[in-house]
Amino acid sequence: MESLLHYSPILIAVMVFLIQQRIVVTPEQLEKKHREIIEEIEEKFVTLNSFKDLKDQFSEVKEKIDKIYDLLIDLK
Repeated sequence: MESLLHYSPILIAVMVFLIQQRIVVTPEQLEKKHREIIEEIEEKFVTLNSFKDLKDQFSEVKEKIDKIYDLLIDLK
């Protein structure tokens, strides 16, 4: 116990340094950063369901264009 008291000023100095340099974060800071990352992702990226819907729409448009192309070729 006495050795712990002997090193306590050094331990306190190390902990203060780690907190000041933001090496150790609190759960509140972590949660705040997590929310910021989620918001940034929502702004920049689409959901998988939206992507699949858009992909389906593109394939439908491609099929319709192919049909129009076939009709134009048949008319010549």
